[in-house]
Amino acid sequence: DLLQGGVELWTLSTAAPSICSGAYGRAISDFCVTKFTLDMKALDQSLWCSWSDTFQPYEELTNCTYFVALKMHCFWPNQQIDELFIRLHRDYFHDCALTGRLLRDPPIRILGPFIGVPVLVTLLMTALVVWSGKCCQGIV
Repeated sequence: DLLQGGVELWTLSTAAPSICSGAYGRAISDFCVTKFTLDMKALDQSLWCSWSDTFQPYEELTNCTYFVALKMHCFWPNQQIDELFIRLHRDYFHDCALTGRLLRDPPIRILGPFIGVPVLVTLLMTALVVWSGKCCQGIV
């Protein structure tokens, strides 16, 4: 049993580079990327930046690439997977914010205090400096 395991490891170590470069890439393209592309085409393009809408196809793609690598005895993640995800992000998610949500201004009820309070504090401090300057000189 140990010898068989040793032979299997030797076979994998000698066969893996050729299998994992060509056949692995084709298998991922045929099984994983094709389904992801169909899933994304079925989704309205305006929803591509919505993580809640793209999570399932993205997770299925990730799991698919992992299981194909596992079945073919290839390392995962690897350079092919990195390049695949970079290409898919460039093709599908290039307009998305890093957080997965579209950036927009917060509501005015939240934004207002963040603008108003510093302006009021600045005016109050200016008035206080002017008043203290006049007070110490005895003008006031």
